[in-house]
Amino acid sequence: MKKGEKRKQELLKIAYDMFLTKGYENTSVDEIIEKAQIAKGTYYYHFKSKEQMLKEVIDMMIASESEAAKQVIATDIPVPQKIVGIIASMKPAEAEQPIKNTLFQPENVLMHHKVREKLIDVLTPLLSEVIQEGVDEGVFECDNISERVKMLLIISDSTFNEGKFSEKDISVFIDMTEKLLGAQSGTMSFINDLIDKTDMEAVE
Repeated sequence: MKKGEKRKQELLKIAYDMFLTKGYENTSVDEIIEKAQIAKGTYYYHFKSKEQMLKEVIDMMIASESEAAKQVIATDIPVPQKIVGIIASMKPAEAEQPIKNTLFQPENVLMHHKVREKLIDVLTPLLSEVIQEGVDEGVFECDNISERVKMLLIISDSTFNEGKFSEKDISVFIDMTEKLLGAQSGTMSFINDLIDKTDMEAVE
């Protein structure tokens, strides 16, 4: 790794730690510069703004989660468990919640949208590989796997990411997923346990 890139990664790690401990809004560029013991010009050489730095911190988080997901794929466990493991790997750790919360602020709606797009782009090939494994084993029966996975991820994100869903929505999504992948009824019932229901609205 070149010296400049190493310095940039060090700055991202410092920002990541400060965003977690103080919160994104409560962390100033000057504080990051002071912590890193660099000149202001060095900071702005690597990052045009604090917003760009946040985006790259999130990219760093996603890259790390992606590596963890790949390790799950390499394990010798049943296909449904691999799917659970991949999705669990791509969820932010509890300590990273302050960064996730920042994305839900109204002023960060565009960045939130870009992060969700990136997550779908990263998850699609990972899950497609496991779904293909399921097809080979007879767990699923479908073609155009990546397109089906991407469609499911988009629907899942739109339905469950804002908390405006009901138990019936979950049931229909599971049924739709099984039909889309050509799986027997009950194969994907584990999805129910993957959905964060903390903020679920009682929509009937």
